[in-house]
Amino acid sequence: SAPANEAGDDNIWGLLSGVMGNVYEWYDFAVYGLLASEIGACFFPESSKELQLINSFGVYLAAFVMRPLGAIVFGELGDRLVGRKNALVFSIVLITVPSVLMGLLPTYHSWGWAAPICLILLRMVQGLSVGGQLAGSYVLSIEQSSAKNRGFRGSVCDASSVGGFLLASFITTIVRKTFSEDAVNKWAWRLPFLFSIVLAPVLYYIVKQTEESKFWEESKEQKETEKVVRENEEKQSSALMDLLSSPFRRRQLFGMIGVLAPLSSSYYMLFLWSPVYLSELRGLMSEANADMINVFVIASYIALLLVCGKLSDMFPHRMDLIRIGLPGIIVAAPAMFGMYESESVVGYVLGQLQYAACLSLFQGGMAAWKVELWMADPTLSYTGVAIGHNVAACLFGGTLPLVATFLFYRASTWVVDENELASLWPRLVPGLYISVLACLSFYCITFVIRHPHDIRTGEKKLRDAYEREVRRKIRRQRKRAEQRKGQELELGATGSWMPTSPVSSIASSSIVTWEDFSKSYVPPMPSP
Repeated sequence: SAPANEAGDDNIWGLLSGVMGNVYEWYDFAVYGLLASEIGACFFPESSKELQLINSFGVYLAAFVMRPLGAIVFGELGDRLVGRKNALVFSIVLITVPSVLMGLLPTYHSWGWAAPICLILLRMVQGLSVGGQLAGSYVLSIEQSSAKNRGFRGSVCDASSVGGFLLASFITTIVRKTFSEDAVNKWAWRLPFLFSIVLAPVLYYIVKQTEESKFWEESKEQKETEKVVRENEEKQSSALMDLLSSPFRRRQLFGMIGVLAPLSSSYYMLFLWSPVYLSELRGLMSEANADMINVFVIASYIALLLVCGKLSDMFPHRMDLIRIGLPGIIVAAPAMFGMYESESVVGYVLGQLQYAACLSLFQGGMAAWKVELWMADPTLSYTGVAIGHNVAACLFGGTLPLVATFLFYRASTWVVDENELASLWPRLVPGLYISVLACLSFYCITFVIRHPHDIRTGEKKLRDAYEREVRRKIRRQRKRAEQRKGQELELGATGSWMPTSPVSSIASSSIVTWEDFSKSYVPPMPSP
């Protein structure tokens, strides 16, 4: 069990910097995916329409490949070198520059193959930045929160990252509604990237107002003191090496990656690939209308996510809500694609909303659960959260557009007659892929993760045990005091002398302290 976080004061600036940072970074990151078809036409014009889309999503994957590296770099910065706050500042600068340059980058017609190469490099720099941003906002916000609000504050961070998608969808919708399709394909697609210039100064000011995590500062000072006290201290290893040196931590890390598999993939399936599916792949509606539905679904999801985050603080164990959401995702993902076959706007919206509701149950307490998984050592928590989150995002989120597009085209060859009921199940194949990942997640959270309890529940059980121990000792001491008083009365009646022992001595007697008890108490591990 991790130590109690007595530094949590629900600091609003820490939460606000995490929120605004997530909105900004995920806006920049999502704009590319929403404009994938236009970017594919500009930078891969010699390919067919299908290959343009696949090439564009391939560049999208390049950013995800860099995210684990960004997690390692920013984890070291946030855990060992400059702290959580300064790591967030670096990530903001690192994503602003490539976003603006992407808005100014010449296309294939001007630079030839140098243009898509530069596009890939800029996306890789963006991925490096995003690899540290979201984990940093999680850790900073939750380390500054009190135990009763961790789930809600974590859901606010998650909602803000979804808010980045919402802002990106909103801006791209305005661009497509304002300009003609020809103008968007030629030059107007650049405007959402250049919009980053407006957001960056505001965000930088907010982050500079934020205080550093006191939880991290106290832990770092303690580690430095221990280092001075030790004799012949060896050179301190990196946070990554410390994380991977323990078999228990490695198991936690791999289990965390498996748990996050359906979340990382569902996120991009619902908010990024679904509009492309409805407009480009199936031709069921225009891109602008698909974006409008996406804006509505994302806004609804943000509200659901905040409610579920607060709900996770009320459960006796945060994993209970996660386990409730997982079976819903298993059913809801293929059900969404089945509802798309209704060829009705109402069916499109309801299909996405029921998927969003199940996903919000799964994600509501997930941010707090991820941080609490590593809070036993605050000098490793940034690295643990960042690597687990970003490796899952790289393996399952970054590959999702490519995998889903491949599965769609592959399954389309199995469709014989659109009007036959037997032709429905090939349309469900992309959703069934999510169902398989959700089954993997359920296995990992049940049999792989070996966290005794989340921190909030662990603290409660630990304190309950401590209080029972104190009450038991007080009852014993009172009983001994009563016996001693009776002996004094008996001796006094016979004229013998014996020094009295005041009742107040109970308070000064040796009752075990909370610090000593919390160090010696070991909560039971869950059965495998």
